Amino acid sequence: MLWTVLLALLVLLLLQTQLSVCLRELRSGGSSSSVYSPPSSSSSFYNATQQRLPGAIIIGVRKGGTRALLEMLNLHPDVEVAKAEVHYFNVEEHYRRGLAWYRAQMPFTVPGQLTVEKTPGYFAAPQVPARVSDMNPAVRLLLIVRDPAERLISDYTQVLHNRLTRHKPYKPLEELLLHKGHIDPGYKALQRSLYHQHLARWLEVFPREQIHVVDGDALIRDPFPELRKAERFLDLPPRINPSNFYYNTTKGFYCLLSAGHDKCLDESKGRPHAPLSTQALKKLCRYFRKPNKLFFEMVGRSFAWC
Repeated sequence: MLWTVLLALLVLLLLQTQLSVCLRELRSGGSSSSVYSPPSSSSSFYNATQQRLPGAIIIGVRKGGTRALLEMLNLHPDVEVAKAEVHYFNVEEHYRRGLAWYRAQMPFTVPGQLTVEKTPGYFAAPQVPARVSDMNPAVRLLLIVRDPAERLISDYTQVLHNRLTRHKPYKPLEELLLHKGHIDPGYKALQRSLYHQHLARWLEVFPREQIHVVDGDALIRDPFPELRKAERFLDLPPRINPSNFYYNTTKGFYCLLSAGHDKCLDESKGRPHAPLSTQALKKLCRYFRKPNKLFFEMVGRSFAWC
């Protein structure tokens, strides 16, 4: 009987302590800022979960490795990611719904966690930089890039696969890429690979130090160094380790390992590329030489592209 009374008193004391902490949090206002701040002991104790606007956005590039980057960042305990591409800033129907709708697409987080969204279509859409700045001029932006010729071929391959899945015809890559034996500058997949043009629009709105460029080719070869750089850019404590990655020889790329569970990207990743003749590829590489050089100058580094 005495033990039952003592246990009941102990439970009451614990409930009273938790209630007092909650009341202190409510009186202090409870931060709902989307800008990342380090977790505190009180905020972790008081589990104020809510949906917050992103403090970081992966803006592109399409077929550059955005999904891989998002999944790898999600290994970090202080990061929560939007599971689907939201297309808020680049789709008028979505943008008209306002920030309340955008916030509702975000994951639930506790104070101190960083919300990350990725929509690769943002990078090449002219209206997006100003809209993102209107939401939060201090938001951190991640841009993952890869060899623009390889990106173009991967872009075509995805469209081809989608068309064939719906039993619709699609022209061979060379017919779309070349016109009378020369590179056709009007081909949309080609335009998406002109990184310098799109980045210039973002730099009109955001300072260079607010845009972190991730080497997509390096991320595939050896993920950890690129993830450590991204952690530093996002002011995250270093929590992602080399042990979080293992090379899957069957798939031909790295998979993720966390808390004893592994995760590989879906079957569309690593899909064999559509064929392109050696001659056409050489023309494509020559075409990209000047745009690539301009991009290298803008970001202050070079890449081993064709």
